[in-house]
Amino acid sequence: MQSQITSESSKSRFEAYNRLQAAAVAFGEKLPIPEIVAIGGQSDGKSSLLEALLGFRFNVREVEMGTRRPLILQMVHDLSVLEPRCRFQDEDTEEYGSVIVSATAVADVIRSRTEALLKKTKTAVSPKPIVMRAEYAHCPNLTIIDTPGFVLKAKKGEPETTPDEILSMVKSLASPPHRILLFLQQSSVEWCSSLWLDAVREIDSSFRRTIVVVSKFDNRLKEFSDRGEVDRYLSASGYLGENTRPYFVALPKDRSTVSNDEFRRQISQVDTEVIRHLREGVKGGFDEEKYRSCIGFGSLRDFLESELQKRYKEAAPATLALLEQRCSEVTDDMLRMDKKIQATSDVAHLRKAAMLYTASISNHVGALIDGAANPAPEQWGKTTEEERSESGIGSWPGVSVDIKPPNAVLKLYGGAAFERVIHEFRCAAYSIECPPVSREKVANILLAHAGRGGGRGVAEASAEIARTAARSWLAPLLDTACERLAFVLGSLFEIALERDLKQNSEYEKKTENMDGYVGFHAALRNCYSRFVKNLAKQCKQLVRHHLDSVTSPYSMACYENDYHQGGVFGSYYKPNQGSGNSFCFELSDTGRDEPMKDQENIPPEKSNAQETTPGKGVENLITVPETPSPDQPCEIMYGLVKKEIGNGPDGVGARKRVARMTGNRNIEPFRIQNGGGGLMFGNTDNGLKSSSAYTEICSSAAQHFARIREVLVERSVTSTLNSGFLTPCRDRLVVALGLDLFAVNDEKFMDMFVAPGAIDVLQQERQQLQKRQKILQSCLTEFKTVARSL
Repeated sequence: MQSQITSESSKSRFEAYNRLQAAAVAFGEKLPIPEIVAIGGQSDGKSSLLEALLGFRFNVREVEMGTRRPLILQMVHDLSVLEPRCRFQDEDTEEYGSVIVSATAVADVIRSRTEALLKKTKTAVSPKPIVMRAEYAHCPNLTIIDTPGFVLKAKKGEPETTPDEILSMVKSLASPPHRILLFLQQSSVEWCSSLWLDAVREIDSSFRRTIVVVSKFDNRLKEFSDRGEVDRYLSASGYLGENTRPYFVALPKDRSTVSNDEFRRQISQVDTEVIRHLREGVKGGFDEEKYRSCIGFGSLRDFLESELQKRYKEAAPATLALLEQRCSEVTDDMLRMDKKIQATSDVAHLRKAAMLYTASISNHVGALIDGAANPAPEQWGKTTEEERSESGIGSWPGVSVDIKPPNAVLKLYGGAAFERVIHEFRCAAYSIECPPVSREKVANILLAHAGRGGGRGVAEASAEIARTAARSWLAPLLDTACERLAFVLGSLFEIALERDLKQNSEYEKKTENMDGYVGFHAALRNCYSRFVKNLAKQCKQLVRHHLDSVTSPYSMACYENDYHQGGVFGSYYKPNQGSGNSFCFELSDTGRDEPMKDQENIPPEKSNAQETTPGKGVENLITVPETPSPDQPCEIMYGLVKKEIGNGPDGVGARKRVARMTGNRNIEPFRIQNGGGGLMFGNTDNGLKSSSAYTEICSSAAQHFARIREVLVERSVTSTLNSGFLTPCRDRLVVALGLDLFAVNDEKFMDMFVAPGAIDVLQQERQQLQKRQKILQSCLTEFKTVARSL
């Protein structure tokens, strides 16, 4: 009578845990339910052991389920069920489908469900389990999770990473401390050469919750000759823990179709033959007192059933307490969901909740700009290369070298990523030098200035060239910098959402949770994106204004005499910048009769010869009324040559002199027409390494360009970008979002909350909560009954 009461109590406990397990699988509940997890290498006999435990065959080996998805087998011992009845739990609910009697149909369901999920997820394996409930008079009350078998190499057609994925998934399934490991290994494998024993040690180093099963034990029997060999092997000393005693199991090898009764008779017969061989076929037999309880399938089956029941009984009080807690949490979630659905018609409540949520997101954006490391930058940050790729902007325009600022490989976001882009812009700006200028351009500018008179023709011409180059080459850099910075700030919205979600979860502030309001979230995202785009547009205008100012003819940036490398603006490292020679253009004597054609746009090389004062080479051809000073090497080019070359009323003398100059092809540095100071210059081929106006203008233009660049970068742009982007995000974001979202009438405001899909999502969430509440409440009631029987 007492044994019958104990049996009924064990069965009720088992049924309660089975239902709880079904609920956990359906709703993703993480409950510390005692479970047995079967692990081992492929072909180590896990599938045959499962069939033996079930008491019938369903060709599980043919579907190779162990290589695809875990299978939770819930075996229910029911004396009234003379033929096995199997039912599969629906993939996304706690409900079970119709009864399946045919063993072939069971295998087909496992195969089809596995293939469908793997096709949907586009993976080779999946951790999502298949749950099968088997009721039978000849199976124990036992639940086992069968896992994919370990493999060394992927099968043909599978990804090469499949073995690693299986190992990782099995470790994840076996790691929870409430799970019992059932580790199978063939008897033909020595413990010292076991492939998977180390993997088990990584999960359970002391083997305290591991049951070791040596499968296919009959293959090893013929190797034993005396009692000492048998006992040493059965003890497994030196490889397993001191208190670990393996189970040695052999099962029928015949895979032919037989009845379920015959299958069970064969299992029993194999057990009997193994014991008989150890007693009679081995000299001296074996230590039966010590090892008899560990040999045979029947011994393993009884131990697994009793061990699981013991774990169920020990875990029942803690499980009951946890269920009460979960039921209370689900009830609270239901109340919040009801309030949220009711609030869809309460405009004032929605305005308040939406405003608080918007303010929270704005505050998180500000915190990320000021510096934060939550959420994890490793997951949410981006490297410089990822920013370039995802923004679609790519490299910096006009920059041929690869710009790699400090910390380029680190994943950053917020203020840190913003500063990195600023530094990257500086690197790009200092990588650009004044581009080569053709003689025609120099002549057009210089001659126009010379015609106006005055003594600053070369200086003004070189300054104009530098200003033109700066406007042409630096403007695209400024636009790119603004676009990159806008991308960095735009990325903060998703990070701010994640930060708000985590903060609410940590501090349990769920009163203002706006999940489910799809229309509102879309509107908030659009407003934030529009705000950042407007900032980028304004910043582009501001930095363009600074560029126009510094390149204005009235700007003194080109005439600051105290400029030098680092000069009045302080010393600053200029990455990717060439040597000082790259700042100026040098022109050496070509030594040709013909002027350069294809080479006019290439900066001249620097001459090492001693420079002579321009004009001395043609001293015998022209009359200079006053000798140029050595400090004014290009004075003749400034239009200071007087009109005394020709004395005739119509300038005949001058024309004749010019004609003689033209006829002499070896002297063509300068030609002065009509005594009016008009200038022309070309290439010299008379061997004199004299400095020309072209050389001086190119060199001076390069210096002016560098001066403009440094003034623009160091004095204007950096501070403008900071104040143009970051300050509005800190000070005006919440106001700007509030005006866009809430400064509207009630009807337009409610469009964000009653948009198609928003209410439906909330209703679906409530239905899921209601189902979860119902099943958990049912489990709680059942466990209270179980607890009273303990």
